[in-house]
Amino acid sequence: MNPATPATPADDPAPLWQPAAERIAAARITHFQRWAAEHHGAPADGGYPALHTWSVESLETFWRAVADYFDVRFTTPYERVLPDPAMPGAHWFTGATLNYAEHALRAADTRPGEAALVHVDEAHEPAETSWAELRDQVAALAAHLRDLGVTPGDRVCAYLPNIPQAVVAFLASAAVGAVWTSCAPDFGARAVLDRFQQVEPVVLFTVDGYRYGGKEHDRTDTVAELRAGLPGLRGTVHVPLLGTPAPDGAHDWSAVTRGEATPEYTPLPFGHPLWILYSSGTTGLPKAIVQSQGGILLEHLKQIGLHCDLGPGDRFFWYTSTGWMMWNYLVSGLLTGATVVLYDGSPGHPDTGAQWGIAERVGATFFGTSAAYVMACRKAGVHPARDHDLSRVGCVATTGSPLPPDGFRWLHDEFADAGHDLWIASVSGGTDVCSCFAGAVPTLPVHIGELQAPCLGTDLRAWDEAGHDLVDEVGELVVTRPMPSMPTGFWNDPDTARYRAAYFDTYPGVWRHGDWITLTHRGTVVVHGRSDSTLNRQGVRMGSADIYEAVERLPEIRESLVIGVEEPDGGYWMPLFVQLADGAALDDELRTRIKTTIRAELSPRHVPDDIVEIPAVPHTLTGKRLEVPVKRLLQGESPAKAVNPGSVDRPELLDHYIRLAAERRASREDRAD
Repeated sequence: MNPATPATPADDPAPLWQPAAERIAAARITHFQRWAAEHHGAPADGGYPALHTWSVESLETFWRAVADYFDVRFTTPYERVLPDPAMPGAHWFTGATLNYAEHALRAADTRPGEAALVHVDEAHEPAETSWAELRDQVAALAAHLRDLGVTPGDRVCAYLPNIPQAVVAFLASAAVGAVWTSCAPDFGARAVLDRFQQVEPVVLFTVDGYRYGGKEHDRTDTVAELRAGLPGLRGTVHVPLLGTPAPDGAHDWSAVTRGEATPEYTPLPFGHPLWILYSSGTTGLPKAIVQSQGGILLEHLKQIGLHCDLGPGDRFFWYTSTGWMMWNYLVSGLLTGATVVLYDGSPGHPDTGAQWGIAERVGATFFGTSAAYVMACRKAGVHPARDHDLSRVGCVATTGSPLPPDGFRWLHDEFADAGHDLWIASVSGGTDVCSCFAGAVPTLPVHIGELQAPCLGTDLRAWDEAGHDLVDEVGELVVTRPMPSMPTGFWNDPDTARYRAAYFDTYPGVWRHGDWITLTHRGTVVVHGRSDSTLNRQGVRMGSADIYEAVERLPEIRESLVIGVEEPDGGYWMPLFVQLADGAALDDELRTRIKTTIRAELSPRHVPDDIVEIPAVPHTLTGKRLEVPVKRLLQGESPAKAVNPGSVDRPELLDHYIRLAAERRASREDRAD
């Protein structure tokens, strides 16, 4: 059941970093604990461990305290925080109404001239949008949406990069009660339609193209295909990022965001849908995950305000795209009054260290990125704190995959050598909850290779197959009590069958996430990677089914198998194995055509690292491709533990992956020598 050769934390290692007494005293989570002790009976002593225990054992009181502490404005007051904690189906703050967008724009009342957004593209010249400008654009666009007949519950979709217009469109949708959903413009039309067609949007926001890696990528033909494939659209809004005029029948962005309008926020039930995110689509169409206005509001106030320690005066920068839940998380920085930094472009343009330069130029106080980016900088000999003024950066956070120990050491040493006291926060969560299960705590020490602690209000456990708690052993990541941001359900899943199957089949009534973790006796968390076959590149989940559909349209490909492998050095290897049709040859021309097809129909992230010819794809006896066992074999697990040969149609096919894993292991050992 467990991943191969898990890293076991040392019994009592010295921490890599310890927060100074001044940082602990100034942290918002420290102030919250004192306040909650006075007003809601939280423990005044015992620090974070005591606060966390209280937050999960007194779940209703804790979330009431979060709402009170952050002054959540209920248009209609709630009757009960959590009448029934049973999962799935827990209903939060019953009877309450509110609006997410109203909370996101509150700082416009007190700090209208300060920056709400800072936008940077590959030219690296920051452009600011003030709180007043953001509020006014949202008000104007919300009025336009209402003129189009958009009402609460209607879906609004976006094919936009990480630009201010995306934030405005999202907040305007939330203001009227529409349900937001987005894809990045590097997704091909088929991948986008697989998502958007499920939810039948009434408005589409789209660009004419985007810039990435120093090049312009035209998307006019793709947009035409999207419009044709979404017959329920009442309107399309054109954002001329490349300067082209609006296509026939589309509204130009400037026309729908200018003019004066009074901000109007429709009061909505706490559980009203805010947005729809998507699973990878590993076994079919991506699951359309619905999360609520109130649930996201409360969860993100807690996560960003307390765990990330952000508020007015901070600048929150996380490299992301609109196709990843971290974009939604980043935009929620507005809830705390922080300035949100939006970067649109390649993370490594014009060089590997580009993101550090952006952090310097925008004055970021909190910089989030992927573990893979940190490791790439280390391998490239980048010196972020030596070559840039990063004195304002108090925290570097990573997600997408576990940050390897060498990444912790490298970040710490690079900043320490420049005289900076850097807090490193490796965090882990998921699209499914649009939040973190474990990660950043500004008042706790940082141990190499470990997440600091489970998050407040998250009853995180490591379980064995029988549902027993494990400490200092690898187990399944489970959450035994509900979180407000857990999905209200999947779109078009009226009997909740797909929702239950996704998270609650293994342990009835308990959320199983699909990660291997270790909870240490010190309360820290080690994440070992996915326990299922989901592809996960830099935090972006991708569906193997999407890749199969694209590749197997080529006449030379009979069948294929794609695997994502987390490697011991922190890398991520994604090979594509192909069974060729009779007479075909895997030459350079075919390799290029495979990669070009995947890039065009899906996205650059879907392009495999290697393409390997195999005699045939192994299957289960019921005809399913053997993704999980092959992944485990490639990670070095013994065949006896990785797969039951009696469940495989042709067990001899597994020998290829066993040999390949041994060859890669030997190669790594040779490089290490």
